[in-house]
Amino acid sequence: MFQVKKTEYVNKTFRMPRELVQELESVAQQKDVSLNQLVTQCCQYALDHLDTDET
Repeated sequence: MFQVKKTEYVNKTFRMPRELVQELESVAQQKDVSLNQLVTQCCQYALDHLDTDET
């Protein structure tokens, strides 16, 4: 059966270096995605590949 799924979002404010934001904006434009989508995907990728080894 088809079910409509709704993703819940929250608003947060983060301070980031100007150069990083400019680079992210450029990549988002090149890939035709929103800046928000790009940042979300980058954060998820980083978390998925985080080295959890304590040593």
